[in-house]
Amino acid sequence: MSRELNPTQAFWLGHLSYTAALQMPLSAYAEAQAVTLADLMAWENRLIAQVVPVPPRCRSARFIAVEVVT
Repeated sequence: MSRELNPTQAFWLGHLSYTAALQMPLSAYAEAQAVTLADLMAWENRLIAQVVPVPPRCRSARFIAVEVVT
């Protein structure tokens, strides 16, 4: 079932889609676009709750491989 987004939903989905297309973490995108990370995350969660397809987030690697020499 397809539903039409209101202008506010479309605005935030556009931001989230663009971050995915750029493969940019939300934090970097928020800083570059002068929007808050909190707003991006809140709207991501709100759109998901409203069953709007949201593109997957680009997540930076949180762990790196290290070699331990003993």
